[in-house]
Amino acid sequence: MSAEEGSRGGRPTPSAPRVTEVEGREIQWDPEQLRKIQEHPCFSENACHFFGRMHLPVAPKCNIQCNYCVRKFDCVNESRPGVTSKVLTPEEALERVREVLKKVHYIKVVAVAGPGEPLFNEATFETFRLVKEEFPRLMRCLSTNGLLLPDRIEEIEELGVGTVTVTLNAVDPAVGKEIYSFVNYRGKKYEGQEAAEVLLKNQLKGIEEAVKRKILVKVNTVLVPGVNDQHVVEVAKKAAELGVYMQNIIPLIPQFKFAHIKPPTPQEKRAIQEKCSEFVKEMTHCRHCRADAIGRLGKDIPPL
Repeated sequence: MSAEEGSRGGRPTPSAPRVTEVEGREIQWDPEQLRKIQEHPCFSENACHFFGRMHLPVAPKCNIQCNYCVRKFDCVNESRPGVTSKVLTPEEALERVREVLKKVHYIKVVAVAGPGEPLFNEATFETFRLVKEEFPRLMRCLSTNGLLLPDRIEEIEELGVGTVTVTLNAVDPAVGKEIYSFVNYRGKKYEGQEAAEVLLKNQLKGIEEAVKRKILVKVNTVLVPGVNDQHVVEVAKKAAELGVYMQNIIPLIPQFKFAHIKPPTPQEKRAIQEKCSEFVKEMTHCRHCRADAIGRLGKDIPPL
């Protein structure tokens, strides 16, 4: 991270927010939040050249069905979210952390990003407890669809999870109903627009609660031509209103119910990123990581 990412102006009083410019965007921060940005390869394009992350695939179950998602638990041939060569127990995950850190010294972040929904799997929480106890200096991070984020935000805070990514594909249920087949929440299955409404309500509340707790939030938005491509800017606007730090626009990988949809071109994606960047910082260095990825972004190493 460049020198310009230090604080600006005079020394702030304890009650005044600090303001800094981080890779071109002025934000409020405290020292701990800035450290996370500086060392997290997903939250800083500069950091991704120096530091790595380790995804622990301990969460196989999912509570929603996205129309673009196919999860694979015994896959070594694909590099995309939702796939892993093996699902680990929390104890196996801790052992993997030990083995990796013996040989790889640039890992700063331990994350749970699937292959299912981390907050729908108790193994996620046990894994973070084990890692926090043995490796307290490692940053803890998770990715979520957001459905259970309000319900579990206190546990997330207690475990010291400092960065959260929420997949937010729509802020209008009329758009969301085209993206999700169903949602399972508190023992009830929702479909159609009702499913999208339940999911969106919880996503927005969960993001709000995370930001209140000074947890850094990134939103992932899957760009689906003909479905939400004219709506992604509205997602960016809402993310900015909620205090989200960054948006990551991910081009559709055609599969499942969206297998027939042609993915957006790089030029189309860039054009939408430029529009969204007027409202929220855009991530431009994403590598569509697997649920068991280890290493620097774009330079993964095989499990040791």
